[in-house]
Amino acid sequence: MLTLKKGRITMYDPKSLKAEEFISHEEILETLDYAKKNKDNVELIDQIIAKARLAKGLTHREASVLLACDIPEKIQEIYDLAEQIKKDFYGSRIVMFAPLYLSNYCVNGCTYCPYHLKNKHIARKKLSLEEVEKEVIALQDMGHKRLAIEAGEDPVNNPIEYILDCVKTIYSIKHKNGAIRRVNINIAATTVENYRKLKEAEIGTYILFQETYHKESYEKLHPTGPKHDYSYHTEAMDRAMEGGIDDVGLGVLFGLELYQYEFAGLLMHAEHLEAVHGVGPHTISVPRIKKADDIDPDAFDNGIDDEIFAKLCALIRISVPYTGMIVSTRESQKVREQVIRLGVSQISGGSRTSVGGYQEDIRPTDTEQFDVSDQRSLDEVVHWLMDMGYIPSFCTACYREGRTGDRFMSLCKSGQIQNCCQPNALMTLKEYLMDYASEDTRKVGEALIAAELNHIPKEKVRLICEDHLQKIENGIRDFRF
Repeated sequence: MLTLKKGRITMYDPKSLKAEEFISHEEILETLDYAKKNKDNVELIDQIIAKARLAKGLTHREASVLLACDIPEKIQEIYDLAEQIKKDFYGSRIVMFAPLYLSNYCVNGCTYCPYHLKNKHIARKKLSLEEVEKEVIALQDMGHKRLAIEAGEDPVNNPIEYILDCVKTIYSIKHKNGAIRRVNINIAATTVENYRKLKEAEIGTYILFQETYHKESYEKLHPTGPKHDYSYHTEAMDRAMEGGIDDVGLGVLFGLELYQYEFAGLLMHAEHLEAVHGVGPHTISVPRIKKADDIDPDAFDNGIDDEIFAKLCALIRISVPYTGMIVSTRESQKVREQVIRLGVSQISGGSRTSVGGYQEDIRPTDTEQFDVSDQRSLDEVVHWLMDMGYIPSFCTACYREGRTGDRFMSLCKSGQIQNCCQPNALMTLKEYLMDYASEDTRKVGEALIAAELNHIPKEKVRLICEDHLQKIENGIRDFRF
C-alpha cells in the first residue's frame, strides 16, 4: 500500500524489515479513519465478526473497526466470541509465572519508568549470583516453575554476560522438589549475536515491550539513552528471530499514546512477524501505566479505563487467537477476573517488582518498578483460579520438548496442542498441590483434577495421565507429554 509522507511516497509493507514500513504511521492513521467512518456500519461489522468466528484471526483494519464500534449488542457479541475462542484454544488452563528483577541500573531516560537515569533517589541494586540463588529458592518455595527475568539497560552493570550467568544459575538450582523449568527474558533490544547467546542459554520467550508504536511520541518518551532509537527497538524481534529465538513476546504500555493507535500498531507488528518469519508472537502483554516512585500515571493523558481495557483484551483474543495473552499483577483481582474470561491465558502470582524482593518477609517498595495492585500470595491466586473453574498450570513442556515457534503455532492453530496441554496442566498442578499448597487449596485442587481428567478426550492419554498423577502422589516429579 502506498502512502504519502512529507512529499515522498512511502510503502507500507508488512514484509519489510524497516520499522517505518511495517509499522507505517500513515497506514495507522488511514486505519483509524476507516474505523471511525465504519463504526456504525452494521453490515461490515457483522461480516468481520463472522470472519472472526472462523478463529483464523483478523487484520488490523478489521479489528480496528470493531474497536471503534460502540453498539452495545455488537460489543457483547465480541465478548462472547472472545470467551469462546479462549475456551477453544486454551480450555480452562491459566499458565502461572513470576517476574524476577535482577538489576535496576539503567542508562535510559524513559519518562514513565522509575529506573530512568536521572532518578537519583531510588536505591540502585544489582543481584549477585548468590543473591539470584536466594531469590530463586524463595520462588521455588512458593511453587513457581516459570520466570520472566527483568533488568534495566546498562552495558556496564548489566552486560549480556551477566544475564547469561543469571540464566545458567537459575536453571542450576534444584531446591527440595523445586526447579525453574523455563526462563523467559525481558531485557533491552540487542544484537543478533547476543540473541544467539540467549538462544544457546536455552531461554524460553524473548519479551520486549514496544511501549508505544507512535514514533514521535516514542522519541519524546525516550529522550536519552540507546532506547531513544525507535527503529533499533522496533526491529528487535527480527534480530531475535535471526538469532534463532522463535518464541517472542510483544506488548505496549497502554496510557502513553492513544489506545486505538497502539492497538493497530500491535496487530501490524504481529502481522509483520507472520509475514516475514512464518510465525506470529508467542505472547502479547497488555500492561497499563501505573504509579511507581517518581512516576505519576496521571501525568500521561492517554490512560484507559477498565471497560476499554477489557474490550482491548477481547479484541486481541479474536484477532490473534493462537497467541498467549499476559496480564500481570499491575491489574487488580477484579480486573484480572474479567480479562481472564475474555482471553488472557497467562498471569503472574505472588509477584514482587523490586530487586531482591522475594527474600524479604515484608514487601519492599524502595526498588519497585511499579506498584503491585494484586498483592495476594501464589497460593491465594491458585485457590481463586480454581474456585472460578480454571486450572492453574505450571507447565513448561512445549518449550522443553521443542514445540516452539512454527511448530508450536501449527499445533495451536489446529487445536492439537490440547492433547498435550490438558494432562500437562493437571500433572503440574498436582505437583504444586503436593509440594506447596495449603491444606484448603489442596482439597479444592484434588477435586478439580478428578473432574478435569474426564475432559481428556483420548482414553490412552487419560490413562497415562492417571498413572503419572499416582506416581506424583508417591513422590516422583516432572512428567510431561
